[in-house]
Amino acid sequence: MYHKLEEPILLYLLLVLPVLVLLFLFQVYWKKKKQKEFGDLELIKKLSPTKSIFKPTLKFVTVLLALTGLILALVNPKIGTKIETVKRQGIDIVFALDISKSMLAEDIAPSRLEKSKQLISQIINSLGNDRIGIVGYAGSAYPVLPMTTDYSIAKMYLQNMNTNMVSSQGTALNDAINLATTFFDAQDTSKLIILVSDGEEHGDGADEASEIAKEKGIKITTIGVGTVNGGPIPIKGDNGVIAEYKKDNQGEVVITKLNPDILQNIAQNTKGT
Repeated sequence: MYHKLEEPILLYLLLVLPVLVLLFLFQVYWKKKKQKEFGDLELIKKLSPTKSIFKPTLKFVTVLLALTGLILALVNPKIGTKIETVKRQGIDIVFALDISKSMLAEDIAPSRLEKSKQLISQIINSLGNDRIGIVGYAGSAYPVLPMTTDYSIAKMYLQNMNTNMVSSQGTALNDAINLATTFFDAQDTSKLIILVSDGEEHGDGADEASEIAKEKGIKITTIGVGTVNGGPIPIKGDNGVIAEYKKDNQGEVVITKLNPDILQNIAQNTKGT
């Protein structure tokens, strides 16, 4: 909804109206005064029975209203709705979610992966005029959802993400950052990558990738999901019940632990959090 006066300066013409009212009242007063000088008022009324005070007054009021309408027409007030192009003030955010097998650990209930989805959904719910994209990564990274403002679609894609979507295992943080940086296209928009991971088996190149992101004006916020004490990686059967835990080549149960140091370094490199 908008309100607009095309020629507001012409509103000053309305000041003419009270002047006209004063002139009209003066004319009525002057006529009565002259009639008194001429003779008896009652006798004058009898001499001119068709003369009416109401008609001149009605005529004057009509002219006054017409002038008011004409002045308002010249001012040309407008009210209504219109479509206009405005500069978007939101930010662009890419969520990079770790979907490696270690994210199945249940040291954070219900699991690291499910907790990560919950956290990202909460962030999306708090957004307004922002575009978001999603990247999934393990031993390599791949695009899940390009930049969009359709949050319901984004949350649907998010909930469908699982550890079987990437065959190569590991936590390729560098690949995730490099891919996420390609999502941004607007030059004058704030850019943010939210990297969610346990930081384990992160490989090489994460610091270099974060430096490249910094050069492009992209900040990275990292969210570490897991505990430093860690937990085993469950392997579930078809019925969803844990059948066993992942073991190494020596037959020992693998304990996966949160590695916060690498995540802190990435955030600090880009002045993120």
